[in-house]
Order: sequence, then C-alpha cells, then structure tokens
Amino acid sequence: MKAIILARVSTKEQQEEGHSIPSQVGRLTEYAKSKNLHIHQIFKIVESSSQDTRREFEQILKAIEESKEPIVLVTDTIDRLQRSFRESVILEKYRKSGKLELHFFRENLILNQNSNSSGLIRWDMGVMFARSYVLQLSDNVKRSIEQKLRNGEWIGKAPIGYINTTDHEGNKTIIPDPERARYITKIFEMYATGNHSMKIITREMKKLGLNNNTPLKKSVSLSQIKWILKNPFYCGQMRVKEKLYQHHYEPIISLYLFNKAQEVAKSWNKKPFRYASKPAIFRGIIKCAECGCTITPEVKKGRYTYYSCSNYHDVHKKRIYIKEEDLLKPIYEALKSIKIPDDVLKWLTQELKKIHENKNRFHQENLKKLQKDYDLLEERISKMYDDKLDGFIPEDLYQKKLKEYKEKQRDILIQIEEHNKADENFYITASKVLDLANRALEIFESSEVNEKRALINLLLQNPLLSERKLLFSLHSPFNMIAECGKTKNWPIGQLQNFFREYDHRKY
Repeated sequence: MKAIILARVSTKEQQEEGHSIPSQVGRLTEYAKSKNLHIHQIFKIVESSSQDTRREFEQILKAIEESKEPIVLVTDTIDRLQRSFRESVILEKYRKSGKLELHFFRENLILNQNSNSSGLIRWDMGVMFARSYVLQLSDNVKRSIEQKLRNGEWIGKAPIGYINTTDHEGNKTIIPDPERARYITKIFEMYATGNHSMKIITREMKKLGLNNNTPLKKSVSLSQIKWILKNPFYCGQMRVKEKLYQHHYEPIISLYLFNKAQEVAKSWNKKPFRYASKPAIFRGIIKCAECGCTITPEVKKGRYTYYSCSNYHDVHKKRIYIKEEDLLKPIYEALKSIKIPDDVLKWLTQELKKIHENKNRFHQENLKKLQKDYDLLEERISKMYDDKLDGFIPEDLYQKKLKEYKEKQRDILIQIEEHNKADENFYITASKVLDLANRALEIFESSEVNEKRALINLLLQNPLLSERKLLFSLHSPFNMIAECGKTKNWPIGQLQNFFREYDHRKY
C-alpha cells in the first residue's frame, strides 16, 4: 500500500532531541518499511503560522482524494495530525470508505474501516488532549500579551513613524523613525488647524515622500492617514481592543495636539460639503431665515451665480434669487469694520505684553501645583507596587488602583500641556488675530473661492438670508474689534479675554 508520512513540529520543539523533523521522518520511514508500505509522499510542517499548517493539510487530503488505491497516513502521534475535531470529520469519511488508514506510531494505534469502538475512542481522546493543549497555549499567550501591555510594551510591528529595533542591551524596543517621525508631527499639526482635509494631507505627504515602510515603499494612502490621526500611540498610549494602555516609548506628538485633532475629526461632518462642480463662495454656508433650509447656488448663463432657498416649493410663495455679488456687499462692509488703525495696533500689542508679564507668576504657580500632584501620584504607585510584592495588597486591587492613578496622571499631563500651550501661543494667537483683522479685506479680495469660504466660516456666525437681505454676526474676537472700531474705545482687558477664547477655537 502507498503511504504518506507526516512530520510536524512547533517552532519551540524544532531543536529538541527526538522532536525535530529529521528525527520524525527517520522513525516513520523505518516504521513504514517494517509494515511493507511504499512511501508515496513526505509532508513536513513547521508551525510558523496556521495558514501554512492548513495549506499542508489540504494537500494531504487532495493526495488521498486523487489516489486510486487506499492510502496509509503515518504520523508520530495524534496531535501531530490534528488538534481539533474539525479534521476528524473529514478523515472519518475517508476511513469509513476504505480510502484511508491511519497509523499513529507512538500510540501504537492503527485505524481503518474495520476498527472497533475501542480504537476510535482512543483517537477521540487523543484529539481531545491535543485540543486541550492548544487552548492552554492560547490562554498562556493571552496572559503574556496582557502582561506586556500592562508593562507598557507594544506587541506588534511599530506604527508608521516608528521603527522596531534593539537597545544596547539587546532588548527589543521601539523608537521614533529618524526619517519619518517629523511627517507624523506635520500630519497632526495640519489636521488640528481644521483647515486641511485628510485628502489634502495625503497629497501633501505623497509630495514629501512619506511611505508606509514596506519593502515596496508605497506612498501613504488616505486610509493610512485616517488610521494615523486616530492612533493614540503617537502621544504615549496604546489602543488594543478598545482598551488604552500607557506605553513607555518616546511620544512623537503631545497629548494636547492629539486631542485637538480628535476635536476636529468630530466636528468635520458639520462643515459645509465641498462640491466637485463650479465652486461657489456661499455654498452650504447660509440658511434660510424663514424655514432653516440651506441656501443653494445655481449658475446662470455659465458665469453668473445666483442663490435661493432649496425649500421654496413648501414654504415660499415664489422662488427668490439673489446674486452672489449682492451677498458679498455686506461681507465687504464687515471686513472693513474690523480694520485696526496702525497706532492702535501698536498700542494693543504693548498692552497685551504687559498684562501677560503680570500674569506669568500665577501661571508658573499653577504649573508647580500640577507637577506636585503628578509626583505625589507617582510616589503612591511606587509604594503600592512594593506593597504588592510584599503581599500586603492583592493583584486585582493593585491593578484597579494603578489604572485609577494612571488616568489621574494623564489628566494632569493634559492640563500641564494646555497651560504650556496657552502660554506659548498667546502672543502668536493675538498677533495672528490682529494681523488678520487688519488685513482681512485685502486677504479676501486676493483669495481664491475656497480661501474666501474658509475666511467667511472663520468670521461669520449664523449667516441667514431673509428675503434678499443677508443677516449675520461676527465671531469673537472680531465682533469686539468691530465694536471698538465704531466707538473708538479699545478696552484691553476684554480684548485679552477674547483672544484667549479664540485660541481654543481652530484657527
């Protein structure tokens, strides 16, 4: 009879005496000869992956199916052939039909179509023990992975912007990629402004040459940019099955910047949709004052843009059209109203600087208090760990309190970063606002349609169309600047508060 020899090892067993592939093949070859079997094929399986194991098993089944005479399948033990009952169903079909005979060398077990219940029960018991081994192995792996995550170790390939490497002691670790980490920072900075879509960022990264770190070195795709922007690994946290763990690798971005990007992502679907047709300045921006529906544009004679309510059938007696040029007139007046005289601009800058210097001491005191709270929590964690090692507290209580303290530390870090960011950006923000207010009309007139839309969204609050009149108010601090321009009164304290409020919006 023809025989198929199956030798199988796990990667752990490859170097162990008696378990290696050559050892198994040698034993089974001698066994086949002693039974006067003709060796037709030899299959060697190394369990580097479940896919490899499954593919080899399907080839064995194919050889049995195509054979015109019965096949003897010879293997060392039952668990070398199978580790679940799924295979038993297929093998049993061939055994009952007389196409397959199973020889398990170490168990001294031979099964064919004439086997009694005793032999079949031994087979089932062997599969059950093999299955039990697999389940225990799986549990051990899960526990090992969970422990690594709690220790701040990542369990897979480093994300884009990081690289897997070894430290000076030979331990595996992850470090920021010297060539590509700066692109990750730029991705978050661009997106956090709220002025760049993921598509625009993807195009920009392709221009800069950011690739996905595969052998093919393909440029990053839109889906990868989305994944990067959602991944907290870059600010010091690992997300595994919706659970967050603190890792011990160097963050590429701050938690503050990551949270800014998440805020933009949540509000993105609220922004006006960008159509592929001829761009219109007010598309999706203005609502009807009577019914609340969107005012939509239409192009007449291929060049003139008119706007009307999209719900005119149900609410309005007739459809009223208004030219884009007429809608722009109050916009130009608003832009003129926020221009700041040069002497006032210089004085405002000097006054804001004085106020900031006076409040700097209060800012530093807050930072010291936050740092003290963080260090206190770190001391508690250290003492609690010693108590756990000494057996004073159980593992479950330690893990519960550790999670609680780590979350408090993360909250403190966010507050520290927000303090630092507010302090660092105050002059930048104030300077940008003042410069924008001073040059708003000039910038608007020289901009393309998409840039005009961005500026209108930045300045206008709740624009409504009532009959043929555009109604709106200005966002702060531009409403304050316009009011000060009318009254010629510039209250520096109120302006400072407006600038701080504006800093929390997406400039």
